[in-house]
Amino acid sequence: MTPLERWNLHQTRRTFLSQASLGLGGVAYCSLTDPTLLSAAEKRGANGALPGLPHFAAKAKRVIFLCMAGGPSHLETFDYKPKLAELDGQPMPTVFTDNQPIAQLQGKELKCLGPQFKFRKHGESGQEIADILPHTAKIADDICIIRSMHTDQINHDPAHTVMNTGTSISGRPSMGSWITYGLGSETSDLPGFVVLTSVGGRNPQPIASRQWGSGFLPSRYQGVEFYATGDPVHYVRTPNGVSQQQQRQLVDAVNRLNQLRNKTVANPETETRIAQYEMAFRMQSSIPELIDFSDEPDHVLKMYGAEAGDGSFASNCLLARRMVERGVRFVHLYHRGWDHHGDLVRYMNTCCGLCDQPTAALIQDLKQRDMLDDTLVIWGGEFGRTPMFQGKGKMAGRDHHIRGFSMWMAGGGVQGGATYGGTDELGYNAVENPVHVRDLHATMLHLLGINHKRLSVKYQGLDMRLTGVEPARVIQEVLV
Repeated sequence: MTPLERWNLHQTRRTFLSQASLGLGGVAYCSLTDPTLLSAAEKRGANGALPGLPHFAAKAKRVIFLCMAGGPSHLETFDYKPKLAELDGQPMPTVFTDNQPIAQLQGKELKCLGPQFKFRKHGESGQEIADILPHTAKIADDICIIRSMHTDQINHDPAHTVMNTGTSISGRPSMGSWITYGLGSETSDLPGFVVLTSVGGRNPQPIASRQWGSGFLPSRYQGVEFYATGDPVHYVRTPNGVSQQQQRQLVDAVNRLNQLRNKTVANPETETRIAQYEMAFRMQSSIPELIDFSDEPDHVLKMYGAEAGDGSFASNCLLARRMVERGVRFVHLYHRGWDHHGDLVRYMNTCCGLCDQPTAALIQDLKQRDMLDDTLVIWGGEFGRTPMFQGKGKMAGRDHHIRGFSMWMAGGGVQGGATYGGTDELGYNAVENPVHVRDLHATMLHLLGINHKRLSVKYQGLDMRLTGVEPARVIQEVLV
């Protein structure tokens, strides 16, 4: 037996603890005298970015994500299918649907539903866009249409969870939280991640606030919902009878108490509370100025079709432009009403009537202000709609569909006037250059100067990231 083997043999638990006690005691002493020595708090750089970020030169500085909640039909917007028109009203070929997860009632006949609107080619690029989107057609050369999206979940809430967090597991950080956690914000007067919602159309599904939650990241990176009518943020307005100076004194006193406590506990949530008290105080001045559209020229208001405080998607689009102009990093707009299981033509007219003009106006406005080149705009829903239907006549609609749908991106380093990927002849499966939601996330992070494999946080023993552990790729073909 070697001396080393003999020494290992004689080591007992009591011996190990007695010999290690000085080392452990030293660690404990350090943690008591200066808890920050062992805290996980990162030292951050300019604008609150993590050290080393961005990983490389960014094309985009900010993101506006336009979510058509409920799932818009790709077959009535960006993916024209002549074969589907030819088979309108005929039985859906079972080769597509056998052994597939579908949203329809089992055992009931499925019939093909042809495109309900005409498509035309637009712009120098010849992008095919449905007539129901006349304003989007005018920006055809500015957008990149991805016709081969696919996702994992066939019901609204889990599908939103996949789109927002990269996984159907609830409680993970949203994409806006990951981005502000990594890059910080360019404003100290407004949150770095803001959420706006509007309603109009059929069956507006609820959107849970966890869709913009920060998960296991510090809560200061969660999205802040701005309300469309009344006070945008509750309890920010100075109470009656309280002066600005008194409010400042109160905030200072509370923050001193929090800082005193944090010297002992070094809790990231206490740091969040301190930062949010300061943010709330500054927002008392910045919010009224932000939502006051009186400085917007009439032609801009007319271009969006917006009226201040009306809670519409149009006013939210204009508000989004004003936010990114002031340094907000990530703005997420939800329009609830795209769940068109029935009466498809009527409700497509409603939703497109509410969203088409302001969406195009946002792109045009950013372009006029030389902001589109470094602002990434993304348009789409949590999934698409089926090529087949169950029902009769004009009340026909389309159901949830995850195997092929369309989204588009514009600005921020994306090729305008491009079309990428494709579905089969009935618009059922993504068959040409399929793009998963994880690929969309990887591409978005890449445009922001982030290597998606290197933005991670240790949680429950794993290195967690937005794009997860399954394969994800940057869609290099659509980049400038």
